[in-house]
Amino acid sequence: MKISKKMMAVLCCLVMSLSIWAQEAKNQAFWIHEDRVKPSMLAEYEQVAKGFADTCKKHALKDVQWATASMDDGTYLYISPIQNMADLDKNSFAPLREAMGDEEFSKIFQNFDKCYDSHGDYITVLNSELSYMPDGLTTETPGKDYRVWHRMDVTPSNIQNLRGKMKELKELFASKGSPMHYRVYHSGFGAMGNYYVAVVSAKDAQDYDRMAAENDELLGKEGQQLFEEMFKYVDAYSVKRGGMRPDLAYKGTPSGTKITKN
Repeated sequence: MKISKKMMAVLCCLVMSLSIWAQEAKNQAFWIHEDRVKPSMLAEYEQVAKGFADTCKKHALKDVQWATASMDDGTYLYISPIQNMADLDKNSFAPLREAMGDEEFSKIFQNFDKCYDSHGDYITVLNSELSYMPDGLTTETPGKDYRVWHRMDVTPSNIQNLRGKMKELKELFASKGSPMHYRVYHSGFGAMGNYYVAVVSAKDAQDYDRMAAENDELLGKEGQQLFEEMFKYVDAYSVKRGGMRPDLAYKGTPSGTKITKN
């Protein structure tokens, strides 16, 4: 997290009204800031990230919010929904800089920078057409903060073929009444190459493994065959595990919100 003007614009894409966070929306875009933290710096990084979130809470920073996910390989994702590219131009961290002073504010990001050699920003899009969440499409899954990310890279010539098979897979899950729900995201602005990511929520690793085994049995040979057909169009496939980190997240109130005392 560098404190350059570009990074300030990136961070300020977190500006959104809180009401849209769990709202069902077709193809909702999210800005992702990704930090790839050095193994030796994980503890220090988390201390800095927690301190930054606590500082925002201390100063009651408005019009800013982000969810945080951490992966087992040391990757951290800072996730915020955006309505349009104009959100990137808003500088909602200016009040925090003013309250803390330039030196203290900049020091936070200098401490971040010591913890990794690479980081970046991109937009990803929640695809409602391909997601399977029969109880309602939402990014919030209370009691299920564990996450498994299934990423499928695809060449431009195979995008439509893969998309078609993913639609068939969703239909199969629905017809079988599968309890394994998932959200599908596809690559957006700032991402190199094309990919889809299916994200599954669970209580913990054991809950996910149990659910996956039961789902394989439920889908049977029909599911196995469909997965084989789908993967013919996948250029590369990877799986990462981790979870949401509420302790490293922040949700500020929108400007103009009236707080009433009981």
